[in-house]
Amino acid sequence: MTLASRALAQLAIWPDLSQTIPSCGLGQAVSSAQGEIAHFHSERDVDLRLTARAVRRFANDLKDSGAIRIVPGSQWVTLRLDAASDVDLLLTLVSVALQAQQSWPDPTDRPPIGCNDQRGAGFVKADLGRI
Repeated sequence: MTLASRALAQLAIWPDLSQTIPSCGLGQAVSSAQGEIAHFHSERDVDLRLTARAVRRFANDLKDSGAIRIVPGSQWVTLRLDAASDVDLLLTLVSVALQAQQSWPDPTDRPPIGCNDQRGAGFVKADLGRI
């Protein structure tokens, strides 16, 4: 079982999530009542939708992680699952995403436009000074 399949199996049984087909059409996804939360694009890469406010709030904490890619202007962050600790990080961030979408809606949030997989960027750290 890959790390991504293990993470997807764990998230699929969370009461606030359901397994769905991702809007980008690639891989598998989990969604909440507020919309898509995560896209599992490969055995290693997962795109997670956070609110713009959550991305801004946690950017400094996430910028040093080699497992996370933040694309400026996107509500999606990409996690590379290379170790069990990366799965733990993903599960924690999914919990943050759910709470952010339910409890801290950001009136300045734009509707989510495509996940990071559709942006064609490689897995590199972004300059977070512009977020």
